[in-house]
Amino acid sequence: MKAVIYHSYDDIRVEQRPIPSITDQELLVKVHGCGLCGSDIIKIVQQANPPVILGHELTGSVVRRGQAVADFNEGQRVIVAHHAPCGQCHYCRHRNYSMCAAFKASNIDPCGFAEYIRVPAENVQQTTFLLPDTLSDEEASFTEPLGCCVRAVRRTPLQDGDSIVIIGLGSIGLLMLQATRALGAAAGHHVRVYGVDLVPERLQLARELGADEVFAAPSSEQGLRDLLNEVTAGRGADCVILTVAGARPFLQALASLRKGGTLNIFAAHSGAVPLDIEKIYQQELSVISTYSSSPEDLRIALDLLTHREVRADKLISHHLPLERFHEGVELMRGRAALKVYFQIAGEIHGK
Repeated sequence: MKAVIYHSYDDIRVEQRPIPSITDQELLVKVHGCGLCGSDIIKIVQQANPPVILGHELTGSVVRRGQAVADFNEGQRVIVAHHAPCGQCHYCRHRNYSMCAAFKASNIDPCGFAEYIRVPAENVQQTTFLLPDTLSDEEASFTEPLGCCVRAVRRTPLQDGDSIVIIGLGSIGLLMLQATRALGAAAGHHVRVYGVDLVPERLQLARELGADEVFAAPSSEQGLRDLLNEVTAGRGADCVILTVAGARPFLQALASLRKGGTLNIFAAHSGAVPLDIEKIYQQELSVISTYSSSPEDLRIALDLLTHREVRADKLISHHLPLERFHEGVELMRGRAALKVYFQIAGEIHGK
């Protein structure tokens, strides 16, 4: 079978690998397709040391199940997420699932950009879900990234009448915008959601997906706050969710908060950013962060996609075969693609 194998940041190959064997508690899944995530790009750009497993936004169908697996049958379409928490450690008891040692150690084999994957027992039990016929493979591939957004929104305090700002309207930001509206409405809250980005096409798409207003990202630290003052009675945003890295957007986010507001960092920052501790103290600002998702968040995300409360059908800008993996990476790095989806096919012989 074909699989994308990371040897070093400048040596990533599409190679032939054996189809994985499975135990009685595992599944073998034929991968239909897999989205390219920003975290995959970060691993490559930051020159991570191997082994590095790329690809986790995947859908597929069960082609072989272990004898002890009762919840899935061969031929069923599934979504499989790559990390599964233990559910019992100190971190899991505090709902910090992404800090769980088992969560960080778990993964699919060999990677999402492969024709077949072995799904370990803990992933079968917690992060594998049947897909409804009404949801396409492409739409369903957004379950994992949307699950991360769901967790971010659930960790962000929302009340009726709040103003929420999403800075960065890539595929994650557009999912975050929709998740904020949907989960706010589910809780009985009417929240106003604003989007900020540099790209006009993404601002327009945010409008189509339900943003109350969008703003072109200003060049100054105070510029965004000035724009928000006009729609928040001068208070600023109740919450800002930051989906892009960099000192400027971080400082704009912090400056845009009302007194007592919350900044949720949902982006990996590789460098240091200046932090005005006195301002945070005097204005009682909260700075939190959200990384990855839990099995519960994945279930919520799949439900939101299934009921079209979150629309993902407009978010894939490029469909590529696995052999053009490097092209997809460059499209994402150059911000020429909103989301690259790799269509993958394979055949299995024997049982």
